Amino acid sequence: MEKRRVLYALLLACALFAAGGCAKQELVKKDESIAPQAVVKPVEQKHAVVQPEQKAAVQAEQPKQQAISAQETTKSTDAESSLQSALEKIYFDFDAADLSGQARAALTKDAGLLQQQPAVKIRIEGNCDERGSAEYNLALGERRATAAKKYLVTLGIPEGRLATISYGKEHPAVEGHDEAAWAKNRRDEFVVVKP
Repeated sequence: MEKRRVLYALLLACALFAAGGCAKQELVKKDESIAPQAVVKPVEQKHAVVQPEQKAAVQAEQPKQQAISAQETTKSTDAESSLQSALEKIYFDFDAADLSGQARAALTKDAGLLQQQPAVKIRIEGNCDERGSAEYNLALGERRATAAKKYLVTLGIPEGRLATISYGKEHPAVEGHDEAAWAKNRRDEFVVVKP
């Protein structure tokens, strides 16, 4: 008997809620009209009259401009290529990020090359040998790249032209598991970055 009362009470509450509990709102008023869209007429374009001599001069000038642009691009690419091959790698002792005398001499030479091409940016890539954990070598490679960057800045290369990245032990220059291979893998490489 009591279950019936509860059931009736619930049904009554639902009916009251459905009948009067929710107010209906009109989403669009019946009196409102939708504004007509504006019609856009195409604008009539008038062309300037070009004399045949002017047209011939413009047509003759276009290939010259394209050729000059292509030559400048080729010169720029050639200069960047020669700079890329001229930049010297520097090498580090085991578990160190200090610059040796040889590394400082190579960086001084690299700074001279960079000063001759002030628009070129480079990326300094720090690398390690295979010994040590991946995390440790990433941090060591970053310290090596940062050391080279700081030295180049002291030589007058703007910091904005230099970026660093560490590859840790992921990009060995030489495959091998002996000191000769490890010595070649503990390095910073310099890569010309295309704008």
